[in-house]
Amino acid sequence: MDYLIRDINLADEGARKIAWVRSRMPILRGLEEEFQKEKPFKGLKITVSVHLEAKTAYLAKVLHAGGAHVRVTGSNPLSTQDAITAGLVRDGLEVFAWHKATPEEYEMHIKKALEFGPNIIIDDGGDLVNMLHTDMPGLCADIMGGCEETTTGVIRLKALEADEKLMFPMFAVNDADCKHLFDNRYGTGQSVWDGIMRTTNLNVAGKTAVVAGYGWCGKGVAARAKGLGAKVIVTEINPVKAAEAVMDGFEVMTMEQAAPKGDFFVTVTGCRDVIESRHFMKMKSGAILSNAGHFNVEIAMDQLEKHSVMKFDQRENIVGYEMPCGRIINVLGEGRLVNLACGDGHPAEIMDMSFSVQALTAKYIAEESEYLDKAVLPVPEIIDNYVAGRFLESEGIEIDQLSTEQEKYLKSWQV
Repeated sequence: MDYLIRDINLADEGARKIAWVRSRMPILRGLEEEFQKEKPFKGLKITVSVHLEAKTAYLAKVLHAGGAHVRVTGSNPLSTQDAITAGLVRDGLEVFAWHKATPEEYEMHIKKALEFGPNIIIDDGGDLVNMLHTDMPGLCADIMGGCEETTTGVIRLKALEADEKLMFPMFAVNDADCKHLFDNRYGTGQSVWDGIMRTTNLNVAGKTAVVAGYGWCGKGVAARAKGLGAKVIVTEINPVKAAEAVMDGFEVMTMEQAAPKGDFFVTVTGCRDVIESRHFMKMKSGAILSNAGHFNVEIAMDQLEKHSVMKFDQRENIVGYEMPCGRIINVLGEGRLVNLACGDGHPAEIMDMSFSVQALTAKYIAEESEYLDKAVLPVPEIIDNYVAGRFLESEGIEIDQLSTEQEKYLKSWQV
């Protein structure tokens, strides 16, 4: 078995963490039992590149239970947990990742996870797809299809498709209802503030939180900030989303207007340089900056480094930057995903839904690959409905069903 991890002696700790989330992921547990019997991935190779913590580990184990030869790597240098990698390796999976990998190590890990020639990929942010299309195109012919977990990755995929260069089918799992309506909103909303509060140990109530971006993730972050007692400002470039934020009861303004007001800043846009030099110059001393977008480009760290006269560690995962006038601006988790660089990511129950969509979409690829176009594809509605139904069942909830007459009525143009 091939693997590259920090320390196999951390396996007991990793196994406990994986067992904890497994006990709270009933939909995936059900799929694990089904996959063990049916072996839908028998003879197939799957590469998984998702934030490598306990919930991702359990997804990989479920795919492995379905007969797949699984290789796993991370999708962010700071989100990999070394105990989790050790637990997976001891359970027979091939893992190539460690916490705080250098850019060169991170790239090497991705290549190792791909070089065995996967048939299906599960990507988070698009690094697998990018590596395959740039450095390892010879492997693309054997790929039946893949799944993309997050907004940033879907944006990259659509750009690749628009250039007519996408070499295999990719499903936009992020856009599935049972992913973005729950994971992006409730998962990001809670885990971002978990990471901020754990790292800073500061009060949120009564402070001003500036949330950049009002997509599903931004909605969740703003709602949780409000629930914690913060005054919330939203910045946006989309007039419809800005209007929605206004009607949800939030102040809306430009980042330049918000910069001197904020105590906490959270970027969640998928774009670069959302907070840059002109904003740093206006921020109050002690301002805390964090990012919840996939890549560490939303806060212009290079510009902050350039304008500061000194930087120093404030606490673990908090770096202070002293500006020429003496003000201190604090950045959490190097400007990387704050909920994973400074926390444990989304709650297990939320990821149960997202990763069940991933597992079922992978199964769909295995069964239907010959009929799929080389395009960015929507997750079939039947998968969304199945996952939602299993969630309700796990909660002991029943819902109404249409009668035959009601179905007939809804399908008729005559009253």
